[in-house]
Amino acid sequence: MRGTAWMVVAVSAAALAVSGCEPGLEDVGTAPATSSPATTDDAAPTCPAESLEAAARQAAERPAGTGTGAAVVAFTNVSKTPCVLEGHPTAAGAGNGSPDRNRPLDVTRSGTARPVTVAPGGTAWVKLTFVQVQGEADGYCASGADPVTYPTLVVGLPGSGSHQVALDDGLFAECDDLVDVTPVSATEPA
Repeated sequence: MRGTAWMVVAVSAAALAVSGCEPGLEDVGTAPATSSPATTDDAAPTCPAESLEAAARQAAERPAGTGTGAAVVAFTNVSKTPCVLEGHPTAAGAGNGSPDRNRPLDVTRSGTARPVTVAPGGTAWVKLTFVQVQGEADGYCASGADPVTYPTLVVGLPGSGSHQVALDDGLFAECDDLVDVTPVSATEPA
């Protein structure tokens, strides 16, 4: 019995190797899978700005303080076809409806960027971590600079345009115009 079970496994593995499939993956007629088969697809085009809806919320895991600390921005594919997002975002405080008044934040990139295929109705995320405002009321910056608040941020993605987002529960508050950003991810950050 033990030898028969081993033979079934060996024959199944050989059949998968010949067909080019991996266990648990469906053959959808795309290029061979890479290191992350559920999220990478070289055949899909880059998501155009108009195919994305963006929304932001405060991150559950953020630095201690009284400001925003960190925000998670979700990009949902509202088109009818899969498309790819990749790279690290840019961020700027929105200039009250005047793009020429946007205040760019200095971005520090963390993590390795990989292409993420977003199915129709699917979502990909980035996380922005700010220099946190300290203290009560209007707060203060540890650096001595004045804290800044924005009702909205403009978050840009390489090849996929810029998207203005508001927090679902308040204002963006930060110090020193600095932000650490993660690359686009198929996994929602905390």
